[in-house]
Amino acid sequence: MNRKVYNCLHFDQYNRCLLCLGPAAGIPECLCNGCLADLPWLGPACRHCALPLPQAGLLCGRCQLQPPAFAQVVTPLRYTFPLDSLIPAFKYNQQLTYGRLLAHLLHQAVAHHYQERGQALPDVLIPLPLHRARQAQRGYNQALELARPIARLLKLPLDRKNLVRRRPTAPQQGLDAQARRQNLQNAFTCRYPERLAGKHIALIDDVVTTGTTVNEASRTLLDAGAASVSIWCVARTP
Repeated sequence: MNRKVYNCLHFDQYNRCLLCLGPAAGIPECLCNGCLADLPWLGPACRHCALPLPQAGLLCGRCQLQPPAFAQVVTPLRYTFPLDSLIPAFKYNQQLTYGRLLAHLLHQAVAHHYQERGQALPDVLIPLPLHRARQAQRGYNQALELARPIARLLKLPLDRKNLVRRRPTAPQQGLDAQARRQNLQNAFTCRYPERLAGKHIALIDDVVTTGTTVNEASRTLLDAGAASVSIWCVARTP
């Protein structure tokens, strides 16, 4: 390729906002300041499951009635526009550039959360697994693509083979709460429970909707011997 053409493509790729195509803030944000400010930042939320609430520091009704297995959800954004376009493009259409942006936003939120609260970082990161048939069809696991750069930046071990989805499950969309729980019952298992004994785990996924999937995965990790599980995700459904 002609070097001048290559340099032009290289410049455009790394200096244009992914949303408005204007001048970007630079690597690794890949967003201009205006688009970055306009993202649907989470704001006040349930201190346990991160469900958006009118006031900070509260527990939502569901967490009061039935506390989830995980200790907390750390997430920077609400799953509304443009996240409802960026995440599916990354997840289903192999738009890995969006994945790098989403991983950066999640890393920034995690670093701020743990520093602000004086919490120790977890011992190990685990991406929420796909069933092997679904991963073969998609070509990659979006949770793993998010987890890799975050593990590197935080200098934390990444355990990608321990937690597995041992049976295929139907999509959760459109199912009521009871059907969601039944759909995921015994869906996960741990291959190497000895690695988890007494460990604080961060379970990474792209979006938390009702929390049923990450709750079931968290329960599996705790039953295998983990001390606690925190959920790190890019966005939370309102």
